[in-house]
Amino acid sequence: MGVQRIRSKQEGFQLAHEQHQELLTALHECMEACNHCFDACLKEENVKMMAECIRLDRECADICGFLEAAISRNSPFISQLAQVCAEVCEACGEECRRHDHEHCKKCAEACMKCAEACRNVA
Repeated sequence: MGVQRIRSKQEGFQLAHEQHQELLTALHECMEACNHCFDACLKEENVKMMAECIRLDRECADICGFLEAAISRNSPFISQLAQVCAEVCEACGEECRRHDHEHCKKCAEACMKCAEACRNVA
């Protein structure tokens, strides 16, 4: 049982996850930003006001982690998952932009960067 490889015209053979290295980096950074934002939002004075941000932080971190794992195992559904991930990242980023907290601003930036990277693969 060998490691599955993809043939690229410019680079010869490469491991499947190497083809998506930029996306993997964006996914991991987004997941970390969302987890940090989630935790920080729970500590805000008006947690109820942050409920949608908290919910979307969890959704986004989860889909980013799932897509990261799917890429590492060369799932045949990478393109479809990337499309869903882009939508979730964008929704989370838009929600985070509504708040003035520094953790929300950083999360919004990571989400939008990740959404773009996902769209490039989808």
